Amino acid sequence: MRPQKLSEIVGQQHLVAPGKIIARMVAARQLSSMILYGPPGIGKTSIASAIAGSTKYAFRTLNAATNTKKDLQAVAEEARMSGTVILLLDEIHRLDKTKQDFLLPLLESGRIILIGATTENPYMTINPAIRSRTQIFEVFPLKPVEIKTALKRSLADTENGLGNLPIEISEETLDFLSQRTNGDLRAALNGLELAANSTPRVDDKIQLTLQDIEDSIQKKSFSHDKNGDAHYDVISAFQKSIRGSDTDAALHYLAELIVAGDLPSIMRRLMVIAYEDIGLANPAAAARTVSACQAAERLGLPEARIPLANAVIELCLSPKSDSAISAVDAAIQAINNGKAGRVPAHLQDAHYAGAKELHHGDNYQFPHDAQNDWLPQQYLPDIVANAQYYQPKQNGKFETAFSEQYRKLRQAQQNGLKSSKSNRK
Repeated sequence: MRPQKLSEIVGQQHLVAPGKIIARMVAARQLSSMILYGPPGIGKTSIASAIAGSTKYAFRTLNAATNTKKDLQAVAEEARMSGTVILLLDEIHRLDKTKQDFLLPLLESGRIILIGATTENPYMTINPAIRSRTQIFEVFPLKPVEIKTALKRSLADTENGLGNLPIEISEETLDFLSQRTNGDLRAALNGLELAANSTPRVDDKIQLTLQDIEDSIQKKSFSHDKNGDAHYDVISAFQKSIRGSDTDAALHYLAELIVAGDLPSIMRRLMVIAYEDIGLANPAAAARTVSACQAAERLGLPEARIPLANAVIELCLSPKSDSAISAVDAAIQAINNGKAGRVPAHLQDAHYAGAKELHHGDNYQFPHDAQNDWLPQQYLPDIVANAQYYQPKQNGKFETAFSEQYRKLRQAQQNGLKSSKSNRK
């Protein structure tokens, strides 16, 4: 089911839709090497395959960890003999220096168009020499509707899919499969194929039930999970119970998610809750929640339930504050409303050579020269000079202290700027 042209790609429309960057590169036949990064099973290899199919260039696939320099040399020789080759290099973050040094001049010459694929953040894990010669594009987990589209396509495809099998499957079962693979299309297709190949025929039909799909992907459906809505209902109730400080309700919904085997959704939602709903009222709880999620990921179910329960109980009983998300959303709204403004001159990057003046404009006051490491000066653009995005709450000792410090600094800043303007007059 691997796409042979960009129009066949499911998802990643921010890159491959008409008029978007990869589609424009292919249309102009002006390809540059790139790195695609994101979770597994969401289309990195498919994009590379579709680029090759759309341009009619030779397409080769290697793995940076397991293939040798000799394998790279074979691809380079093919490119020298027959022209451009598109090379998909999986796990590019594991490329060692010997292979990298061999690859760099080939990228410079354009003989090889490298498409690196990685689940790691390339800004942290990939050598700068490779990064500087590639475009970096993030790819995202697919939406359930996109996965369902691909599943239906595979059921209809008689050449590469399951179209030759007499499969009968309900819309509700397809919805469940689309919802429960966490944006991983490969996992959804593998689950469908496993169910189809392992289910005995009855009256020359392969009738795939919800139970067949549950067994194939090893995840249970929620009761009354028509159209997959119950999955999101439980996650929503989980967050709202923690936000409302109802420990027993939160543990109930945690248990539903654990029984369904949905560890990724639990961990993601807990980290969101920790920073969105508890936030500055108890910053340590957020840090401990991240640690609990990391422990759960390493332990796996069923043991993962232990650190997760610890985190849920602490978050429920912790003071709550949404001031941080409210503050950044207010700033984003201001930017979207055209209130970005120009950076004040004294904060602009001036590339001066002096130690304290390095990268600062004229009239910049170096806060560390002051007795308390603080001096009043304008940091916001003129258009939003008096903006107050952060509205502190006092729901815990931490944010109460932050609130008082914020109030003092803001007042001192305003007084200092008024005094400075008066002196200039």
